[in-house]
Amino acid sequence: MASTSELSPPVSPPDAGSREQVLAACRAAREASRAVRPLTRAAKDALLLAMADALVAATSDVVAANAADLERGRQSGLTAGLLDRLRLDDARVVGVADALRELAALPDPVGEVVRGQRLANGLEVRQTRVPMGVVAMVYEARPNVTVDAAGLALKSGNAVVLRGGSAAEHTNRGLVAVLRRCLAEAGLPADAVTLLDGGGREAVHHLMTARGLVDVLIPRGGADLIRTVVEGSTVPVIETGVGNCHVYVDAAADLDQAVAIALNSKVHRPSVCNAAESLLVHRDVADAFLAAALPRLVEAGVRLHGDDATQASATTSGVVVEPATDDDWAREYLSLDLAVRVVGSIDEALAHIRRWSSGHTEAIVTQDLSASRRFVAEVDAAAVMVNASTRFTDGGQLGLGAEIGISTQKLHARGPMGLAELTTTTWVVTGEGHVRS
Repeated sequence: MASTSELSPPVSPPDAGSREQVLAACRAAREASRAVRPLTRAAKDALLLAMADALVAATSDVVAANAADLERGRQSGLTAGLLDRLRLDDARVVGVADALRELAALPDPVGEVVRGQRLANGLEVRQTRVPMGVVAMVYEARPNVTVDAAGLALKSGNAVVLRGGSAAEHTNRGLVAVLRRCLAEAGLPADAVTLLDGGGREAVHHLMTARGLVDVLIPRGGADLIRTVVEGSTVPVIETGVGNCHVYVDAAADLDQAVAIALNSKVHRPSVCNAAESLLVHRDVADAFLAAALPRLVEAGVRLHGDDATQASATTSGVVVEPATDDDWAREYLSLDLAVRVVGSIDEALAHIRRWSSGHTEAIVTQDLSASRRFVAEVDAAAVMVNASTRFTDGGQLGLGAEIGISTQKLHARGPMGLAELTTTTWVVTGEGHVRS
C-alpha cells in the first residue's frame, strides 16, 4: 500500500476553517451519505475489513505521524495522561484495526424492526431503524476515536465529519487518508469520511451551527469542550459527559474482591473516563479494607487524597494521604490520583454520589443483595456496576463493538453508544388503499 504521505489530503488545505469551507465540507458529506445509506451489510462489512487491512499495512506511516504529534505534545507540556491518550504504537494500530473487524462481525442495525403490528383496520405498521445521515464528532487527543467513529458511522449507514484536536493533527490526517483511499477504491465517495483540518475554534463553531447539513453532533473530551458544544450548538447534540466515577465498598463486601476492583478501576487505565476517581468505604470495614488497599494503590503509583478517617487509618500502614477538599471530590483526575472517604452508611455513600457524581459510572462491592438492589435503584448514572470494575463501561466490553462515546444524557442514547445509537427510526405504514374516515 502507498505511504499515507502519498495519499490525497483528506480535506482542503490545513487552513480550511472559514464558514464557507466548513459548510462546503458538510455539504459534500451529506451528498456522500446518500451513497452510503442504501449499502447492504455485505458491502459495508467488506469496506470495514478493507480499511482494517489498509491501516495495518500503513502502520509505520501512522506511527511516524503519531511520533511527531507526541514530540510536539511533550514540548507543549501535555500531561502523561493526555500523552497516553494520544499515543499510537504498532500494537495500538492493530487494536484500532481489530475494532473495525469486530464491527464488521456485528449485526447491521439498519432495517431492524423496533416494533410493529397489524391494526384492526388492516394497516401494517413498522417502526424501522434507518441511518441518521451525517454524524459529526468534535473530540480531543484520541486518534483511535477517528477510526472508531468512521467505522461506526459507515456500518450504520452514515457519513461522518470529524474534528479532532490539534494535538493529534498529523495522526488524524494519516488515518483519514487511509480510510478515504479505501472508500474510493470501493467506488464510494471519499467524502463519506471527512476531516475538518485547521481553522481553530472558528471551524468548530461553524460545524456546531451547520444545522440542516449535520444531523447530530457528538462532543467527546473534557468538560470545557463538552460544555462549549452543548451550550453553543444549533445542531442536535448527544452529550458525552465527564467521568467522576465512584467505587463504594459496602459493609458486606468481600474485601479481597473490593481491593481488586478498586485497583482495577483506578490503575488499569487512569486517563480514561471510566476510571474511578473516588473510593467510598463503609466504616465497619474501613480499617481492614484500607490497610489492605492503600499500600497496593501506592505501590501502583497512586497519589491518595483522603478525609480525616482515611488519613488516620493510613498512619498504621505508613501510607501518605493528602487532605481531601471539595475540589478532590468534584474532580475527574484522569491521572493516578484517587480521593478516598470513609462513610457511615450506604445512605451516606449515596448522598455523596448524588452530590458529586457526573452520572457516568458508579460501582458497589457487596455480598448483601438488598444493598446492591438499593444502590442500583437509587444511583442516577449511565452505568451501575455490582461487584465489577468501573472499567467495564465500554462499548467493546459490553458487546457493542467499538463505541462512539459514552452518553450521560437521558434522551435518545445513554451509556456506551454503538451502532444502534447512530440510527433513528422511520414509521412504515402499508395499506391496501386505506383512507381515513
